[in-house]
Amino acid sequence: MATNLRNGRIVGPVPYVQGRGKQVNIPLGPCLLEPLDDDRVDVFWGASGQRSTVLSMTDLEAARASGNLVLLDTDT
Repeated sequence: MATNLRNGRIVGPVPYVQGRGKQVNIPLGPCLLEPLDDDRVDVFWGASGQRSTVLSMTDLEAARASGNLVLLDTDT
């Protein structure tokens, strides 16, 4: 089964909400992005991709527009 994984890099604050409702930022560094079936994307980070969160496409596009998330793949 093919996946739509994209390579990215977090270079500034990209907030998400942890399980107990606390807002924190995804750590700076490389990440993988996998679109889900609806208007959300799964973001993975960590040495082995062991951490992840789901962001809305709106939040993802805001992070890209602000320059805090850079997509490293050559296609748009």
